[in-house]
Amino acid sequence: MDADVAVQTAAAHVGMRGPQLNHIEAARTGLDEIRMRELAAFYGCTNEEYLATLAALGASDGRGWWSSHRRRVPAFALDLAELEHWSRAYLNYETFFIPGLLQTEGYIRRTFLNSKTPLSPAQIEDAISFRLARQQILDGPAEFRFVIHEAALLMSFADRTAMQDQLAHLLDVGEKPNVTIQIFPFSVKATLPYPGPFLITEPPSRALSTLVIDHPGVSQFTDSPDALLEYRSRFEDLSRLALPPSNSTTSARPHSRRDSWGVIQHIKHGLELES
Repeated sequence: MDADVAVQTAAAHVGMRGPQLNHIEAARTGLDEIRMRELAAFYGCTNEEYLATLAALGASDGRGWWSSHRRRVPAFALDLAELEHWSRAYLNYETFFIPGLLQTEGYIRRTFLNSKTPLSPAQIEDAISFRLARQQILDGPAEFRFVIHEAALLMSFADRTAMQDQLAHLLDVGEKPNVTIQIFPFSVKATLPYPGPFLITEPPSRALSTLVIDHPGVSQFTDSPDALLEYRSRFEDLSRLALPPSNSTTSARPHSRRDSWGVIQHIKHGLELES
């Protein structure tokens, strides 16, 4: 919030010096909840949901199950796991890969074995273990929405057996009440400029959301309100143009229209016939 207040003035309000507050604003130093709330009131922020979320994030101090994986997986993976931990809503669009939270062990293994970045066997096992551990949040209260381009279902870097298992897993996970999986088909003729892979994590206070843009070899994290607004709009456009999610029950009904569950099942069946 831009309250147009000098740092020295705000710091004095909570019994601090200006340089101390500068370090806090730069995320180099923490701030206890009492002073955080005093500063928020001084700046005119009274949104309790926002303040409660800030307090919870501050109290965690980055500690969680992911902490035990430090020095064994990249820092950005740890940051992503922490963001997912605090999420109450999760939006993910993928183009050529199955989303990490939906990947099977066999698919993950093939992904790292085919990576341009050479990894030792121990590093691969650490990466697989960490990614599978992240998936535990799918059993929590958060809402997960995935839009996956049809191309990701047809990529052949994973062997046929691994891909069959992966598609079967997608069908199973899609039955969870808090998970929505949509397939973006090749048949869409819209002229919308589609972005590359991205995801948005939303904690209880939506104002504290984070956008993660997946670039080759690096992931960019931003909490820019403008960027979040733009990418939320893009996700809703992608979801609107994608096939409906459906499930095994509705897809089996006579005369049911083409849906995401049916596309996954059709491609999986094709792989089974080739075996």
